[in-house]
Amino acid sequence: MAKFSFEAMNPQGQAVRDTIEAQSTDDAIAKIRAKGFFPTNIKEVREKRSARAAKQAGRKGKTLAFGRVKGKQLTQFTRQLSTLQDAGLPIVRSCKILEGQMRSGVLKNVLISVVEDIESGNSFSDALLKHPKAFDKLYVNMIKAGEAGGVLDAILQRLADFREKAAKLKRTIIGAMVYPAAVMTIASVILTAIMIFIIPKFQQMFKEMDVALPVMTQYLITFSNLVKNYWFLIPGVPFGIWAIFKLIAMSKKGRYVLDYLKFKMPILGPIIRKSVIARFSRTLGTLVASGVPILESLNIVKETTGNQVMARAIQNVHDSIREGDTIAEPLKASKVCDDIVVNMIDVGEETGDLEKMLMKVADTYDDEVDVAVSAMVSMLEPMMIIFMGLTVGFIVISLFMPLIELLNKIGRQGG
Repeated sequence: MAKFSFEAMNPQGQAVRDTIEAQSTDDAIAKIRAKGFFPTNIKEVREKRSARAAKQAGRKGKTLAFGRVKGKQLTQFTRQLSTLQDAGLPIVRSCKILEGQMRSGVLKNVLISVVEDIESGNSFSDALLKHPKAFDKLYVNMIKAGEAGGVLDAILQRLADFREKAAKLKRTIIGAMVYPAAVMTIASVILTAIMIFIIPKFQQMFKEMDVALPVMTQYLITFSNLVKNYWFLIPGVPFGIWAIFKLIAMSKKGRYVLDYLKFKMPILGPIIRKSVIARFSRTLGTLVASGVPILESLNIVKETTGNQVMARAIQNVHDSIREGDTIAEPLKASKVCDDIVVNMIDVGEETGDLEKMLMKVADTYDDEVDVAVSAMVSMLEPMMIIFMGLTVGFIVISLFMPLIELLNKIGRQGG
């Protein structure tokens, strides 16, 4: 904005001299009259070139940065912004403070642009809407609801709580899979080394001694030869499986089939389903509590749920409400949610405490996911031990059977 100095008359007929920031001369005149003054002289204040250049250099401050905004960084920003808004600071001032404290990166660049947009007359939510890679629809719509209701600080607090609990659930699931994945990776490397370096030596020995090989040993040697000859393809197996799933997921029907199969998986299926329900309940509850209309909330939840089976169920709920029906009935018909979830939502609709019931469902299922993940890890440990024991046992027996036959043959020759 440009700065204008003006002379004007106040309602009492006294001369007034002051400065004002405006987009143009007409905008400045309008702002002066809005204050109850009658402008008599107005002119733009020209800043010194060096001062203006220093100001622009300080404001730009953008650096070269790639990638997306980290979830933890965005959550921290949301929490700090909520505190500043609760203290009564203007949104522009709050964003400038936080942007000044940040290290160079994607979020800092985004905040610089957001501040410039707000200073140009855009609302905070409209400024965020221009950066979908940093602020998703859920974030932007909750901010918009907070601006409309004048409760931006409370909305930011809810957003921060929501993001922290969602991140905790994600960390719980990923953390639980680290140990089994590490054990299986190390075991695979060891078994591959045995197949490439150890088994061929036994094969050569058996060949030289002209020993008849049992079926188990023949299978082991055949598998060893495959691994030895095509070991370079082993790293490509996980990538190939990942690529196949990606190709299937390119179509909407394919994504639905994959998500449906995820729910039906043994052990992992119930955990995935409960985590999806927890995310759906917490997201919808947060939006409804923030004042976002129910139909708009359902559209946002459908896009952020991350599961096509749940998204189809949410679409049915959306259509049901638009026709004047309830949430509970189409949700029950989808068979995605348990009866207890449907009943709690039904009670919430009847009592007018839908957001509270949704939050209770989310808290309950978050706890159930924690318990289920712990149980899965406890069950995986003995299963991995049994698998490794059977594998090693198969290798040992397959190698010892020909050795025993060899020893018997030597004994007979010696006798």
